[in-house]
Amino acid sequence: MKVGVFNLIDPFSGVEHQLKRIKEMGFECADVTDSHSGGSMGACAGFVASTSLDSNPKETLRLFQKYGLEISTVCAHGWLLDPASPARFGTTEIMKAVRFAADIGVKYVVTSEDEPFRTEWVEKLTYEQKLAVIADKLYEPLLLARDYGVEILMEPHGPISDSIQGMKDLIEMLDMPHLGVNLDTGNSWLGGTDPVEMARELKPYIKHVHWKDLGEKWIPLRGKQYGCGFADIAIGDGVIDIKGVCAVLADADIPHSTLEIVGDENVLLRSVEFLKANGIG
Repeated sequence: MKVGVFNLIDPFSGVEHQLKRIKEMGFECADVTDSHSGGSMGACAGFVASTSLDSNPKETLRLFQKYGLEISTVCAHGWLLDPASPARFGTTEIMKAVRFAADIGVKYVVTSEDEPFRTEWVEKLTYEQKLAVIADKLYEPLLLARDYGVEILMEPHGPISDSIQGMKDLIEMLDMPHLGVNLDTGNSWLGGTDPVEMARELKPYIKHVHWKDLGEKWIPLRGKQYGCGFADIAIGDGVIDIKGVCAVLADADIPHSTLEIVGDENVLLRSVEFLKANGIG
């Protein structure tokens, strides 16, 4: 399992700047981390590291190749529990991400029902209704993924995906082989789940990992918040049993994983060394 990094190293910088920094630190792979439909003023101006899902995918591939980097996944995090809206990242963007990934030989698209939610309506839904709403938004993208040879990976980042049973129930409801799991060690722990147990229970479905460790300041929020964008400490410096997750997944057929960490080069490289010492990378 190779260890890569999010394509968001320095703020207010474009995609190519991020890739150059990633290569300088010695990484071999990275995600298409931020994506959008249509055009973006910030991306065009070079101060937002976001890739248009309507752009030529081959241009993105050539840019990664310029710096000797593999593309591990295309991220397409949606708000899958909120009502559909043209202004809200959802089914349409996930389908674009599937086509984008397929065109450049990337096998995995990552999504989730990201919290915080944009509407109060979500809070009124029962567990079964939440499952059905997410499944509805993923059904057509999964049919497309089947035909394009891509897999959609659900990441723990909400009230359904942060629980082992929620993941199992969603997989059972959709009953499609092109649905897998992107294990996020930080999000699953923050949502109240033991990431070691999640790794063990969902191991056959896990095709990618986002590595995050969280410090003691997060303990009061555990079970009350369903995810966080990034960790700000090195892997091994926090309260999560990352060693336990490594022990479960060290022999898994997972080609790539990603450090989801903000910090200087030392924080990222210490995280790589920790994972290597525990059989990853």
